[in-house]
Amino acid sequence: MRVFLLIFLFSLFYYTSPVISKVDNKTCFQCHKSKIYLDKKYIHKPILTKKGCLECHFPHASKNEKLLKESNIKLCFSCHKKLENDFKKRLFLHEPYKEKACLRCHVSHSSNYKYLLKDDVYDLCFSCHKNLLVNRKKFLHKPYKEGKCLSCHNPHIGYDVRLLNEVSINSLCFSCHKEDKKFLNAHLGRDATNCLECHDPHMSNNKFILKDFEHKPFAEQKCNLCHSQKDKSTALCLKCHQDITDTFYYFHNHSLGGYQENSCLVCHSPHVGNTKILLKSSPKILCISCHSLAYKQKENSLYVHPKRDNCIECHSGHGSNNPSMLKGDGNQVCSRCHKTQGKFSHPIGNKVLDPRNGKPITCITCHEPMGTNFKYELKLSGEATLCVECHKNY
Repeated sequence: MRVFLLIFLFSLFYYTSPVISKVDNKTCFQCHKSKIYLDKKYIHKPILTKKGCLECHFPHASKNEKLLKESNIKLCFSCHKKLENDFKKRLFLHEPYKEKACLRCHVSHSSNYKYLLKDDVYDLCFSCHKNLLVNRKKFLHKPYKEGKCLSCHNPHIGYDVRLLNEVSINSLCFSCHKEDKKFLNAHLGRDATNCLECHDPHMSNNKFILKDFEHKPFAEQKCNLCHSQKDKSTALCLKCHQDITDTFYYFHNHSLGGYQENSCLVCHSPHVGNTKILLKSSPKILCISCHSLAYKQKENSLYVHPKRDNCIECHSGHGSNNPSMLKGDGNQVCSRCHKTQGKFSHPIGNKVLDPRNGKPITCITCHEPMGTNFKYELKLSGEATLCVECHKNY
């Protein structure tokens, strides 16, 4: 019986394999009209090979949609090896790429746009980055105005969250802007800073795309108020900004390097900024430049607090007596938005103590807003694992 079965299987394979090997695009196009797949300017290379459609698709059955040989990104990586290597080693990934959704930007067969993009770069990028289309300002950076996003940004990976093409911002800028005599005379302190501390990379209401808000001494051209002083430390800034002096004496503070160095200049620009507080960049980018592990935690988590990208919603920028420089204890910070929590859920507050450490139970006793793999940003599974951390007898 086994012999007959083996003969049958052998004959089945022998007579059908040549048929499969002879399947080409013409066979597929008997049903799948070729015009749909090949009528554009740029055609996906596998379609033009000898195997044609069978480079990516099975002819009969597959566990994947559209009879694909592999799931979306695995299939793409089978040819695009460099992107696979970059995907594994880089921390900062473009959102569609991170989500393994190549077809969010690309089409799989043919396109009128280079790299098989769904649309031209301008419309494709701004279909997601809508914030850069609204409230257009008077002066526009040329690449931004012309929709040449890829002049500065990498569409897949980057050295930081901005996905810039260069590690150094200045190297990127100087690939277009030459350091001629006129430039050098206007930028006497250029070696101590980078271009984005003064200029916005997209648009501004000020000439030379200078950021919108100016430090008062800079706006009044009273440079000597700061530059003639012998003391260049944090104390220099606190001579005017006395209202934040106390915050540097809180138990947790951002006195980076103490008073010997100027902690303020780590986060703030002494000249211009896009906000009234003259931050060098958005809170998200600025905080991540030091707190990269917190960003990595977010990237590796399934559930993340929705306001996760605006750190100063919950954290103090200068100092706090609360852990993690929170603006209040866990309950005070969370209840600003979650107003009903604590009234009908697990008891919290100073009279409710954690049996593990004797400290009051707050929202962040059980929740981790920076991100976890459990729903509601719970630190452990809410089914039982988290509860029995305290309730040992249940």
